[in-house]
Amino acid sequence: MLLHLQIRDFAIVDALELDLAPGLTAVTGETGAGKSIMIDALGLLLGDRAEAELVRSGAERAEISAAFDLGHLSAAQAWLAERDLDRDGECLLRRTIGRDGRSRAYINGTPQPLAALKDLGERLVDIHGQHEHQSLMRRDAQRELLDDYAGLREALAELGGHFQRLARARRRLDELAARSAERDARLDMLRYQVQELDALALAAGELAELDAEHARLANAGRLLASSQEALERLYEGEEVSAQALLADAAGSLDALARLDPALAPALELLNGALIQVQEAADELRRYVRGLDLDPRRLAWVENRLAEVQALARKHRVSGAELPGLLEHLRAELDELENGEFHQGELERELAAAREAYLRVAERVGAERAVAAAELGSRVSAAMHELGMPGGRFAVQLEATDKPAPHGLQSVEFMVSANPGQPLRPLAKVASGGELSRISLALQVIAAHSAYIPTLIFDEVDTGIGGGVAEIVGRQLRQLGGSRQVLCVTHLPQVAAQAHQHLQVRKETDGERTRTGVAPLAAAARVTEIARMLGGVELTENTLAHAREMIERAAAG
Repeated sequence: MLLHLQIRDFAIVDALELDLAPGLTAVTGETGAGKSIMIDALGLLLGDRAEAELVRSGAERAEISAAFDLGHLSAAQAWLAERDLDRDGECLLRRTIGRDGRSRAYINGTPQPLAALKDLGERLVDIHGQHEHQSLMRRDAQRELLDDYAGLREALAELGGHFQRLARARRRLDELAARSAERDARLDMLRYQVQELDALALAAGELAELDAEHARLANAGRLLASSQEALERLYEGEEVSAQALLADAAGSLDALARLDPALAPALELLNGALIQVQEAADELRRYVRGLDLDPRRLAWVENRLAEVQALARKHRVSGAELPGLLEHLRAELDELENGEFHQGELERELAAAREAYLRVAERVGAERAVAAAELGSRVSAAMHELGMPGGRFAVQLEATDKPAPHGLQSVEFMVSANPGQPLRPLAKVASGGELSRISLALQVIAAHSAYIPTLIFDEVDTGIGGGVAEIVGRQLRQLGGSRQVLCVTHLPQVAAQAHQHLQVRKETDGERTRTGVAPLAAAARVTEIARMLGGVELTENTLAHAREMIERAAAG
């Protein structure tokens, strides 16, 4: 459940803090006051795309944060625990949007990618927008709504995995068939290339060794002269050497250290230096003795490197990639030479993938059919309550032959708005007002079936009024008995049904415009409902009517 919402420097909101409660909360205000700003801010907090224009004028960044109680939400708790983000049953989401358009997201104080915020947000809040009925015109949106209602998320994920394996096996078979068409020419080419690379016999890591050896052989004369010169200066010089100078100094200090023990550390260091000089000289002697000045070896290495580079250029790869290329060409050659065996193996893989796919697709189809009948019955009943007596709603399922990630069925919502009329596709027959009511019925029914604790309805009651509006309000209040429901509305019949009431106000000082949101106490709530009922001036009759609506809603 959403416990607390804080918004700073967002759109025309300067600073806003709200504590939210369970049940149905109505959000009302005059047209243009910014009723949907709070919903837009929540949408950003749940992973919607952000733009720099959303930062309030004069501010450097917008910041939105919300606290959620996860006490009865095991799915969200498990999600956080898997990522080491859990914190005693609470969750704090935070998002900042800079003037430069850069956005940062945090979950319980830890920076997270936006995709993680969106993934977690889907487990916390479900937002139904005022234009949601427009998506019902799309067949894929209709299918998704039905599948959500049927609770098919896990089954569809499994089905999608089988579909990917099926598609991969079919693609590999198609590639094998395409290669078989030019098999002979390709076989000749592959055999020649493999033979050529086999003859080169370049081992993994050999090229680096060749480069190192070439550098050593090509510079052997310089290496030998410099090493001998260093050895001469260190140890073997007849007139002077580092070893001789150090030995003389150590001898002098040895005698002096007997007179003054304070010289002992310096003597110890000199003796250490003598040992190191001796070891360095020994190392240089071994190096000089082992240095190879063989010009024939140098010529062989240079020729070997030239062969490697020539083949690398021919195949348009680096020399180090040639051993890997050889393995790849061998595998392709083996596949072509043993094409019938590989084809049979792939056909068996394809058959197994198809069988697994069809098994899950059949189960998904059966569950869809049950959910389609139930959803059709419930939406038809809701249509009657929402001022469409005799209206019918049905979900039509059609079998398809072509496998898809979502199964072997197409889904289409069918409706008959008036008695005696045949069912026809929703997109073709419903008027704007009818579509709004059908969409609202679907959203409320789907929300009852979902496991999301916080539901937000942003002016979904557009296009309805009168007694139908009161029925909508009752349904939302009933939904608020088991969930936290926030409803942005312009209808007094809906607002009167709320357990809590928030009013959005726009204020200006002549230079800047700000939007504020405040909870309404009983008297202020009556005044707001009366304002929504109409008229510039509030009369005693209007106030009495508003009071009656609130009392009747509370009485049930």
